[in-house]
Amino acid sequence: MRILMISVGQKMPDWVAAGVREYCGRLPANFLQLVELPLAVRTKSSDPRRAQAEEAQRLLKAIPDGAHVIALDPRGRALSTEELAERLDGWQHEGRDVAFLIGGPDGLTAECLARSDERWSLSRLTFPHMLVRIILAEQIYRAWTILRNHPYHR
Repeated sequence: MRILMISVGQKMPDWVAAGVREYCGRLPANFLQLVELPLAVRTKSSDPRRAQAEEAQRLLKAIPDGAHVIALDPRGRALSTEELAERLDGWQHEGRDVAFLIGGPDGLTAECLARSDERWSLSRLTFPHMLVRIILAEQIYRAWTILRNHPYHR
């Protein structure tokens, strides 16, 4: 079982890469993986919907066969960390890969949302998509520590 954070955007600032690396490194090898996809080219005269559709195709292609797909969407369901830990426990017992979809600056298309098994919101606040990577990685690590009675989550 793997958890994949499939995210639009490459060449993130060093602090983003370091944050994701930190939490991925605290987990068992290959348990949590970041899959970075190229951002579509945007210009002043280009149609943002075209760029978003291009990114959606890349996201959908990156989903492993049989994976449980969760779209990160501001209109999705909010979970507590404890609820995430329960979900993580269930995923581990199922053995299926889990793929989180993180959209680019324009978010996820209706096609990505339709392909998702669930929609989650990390917060009612709006975060830059690069920060979402770190927040999600940290929360997955925190949920993992809860399941192992590790003192990280107090």
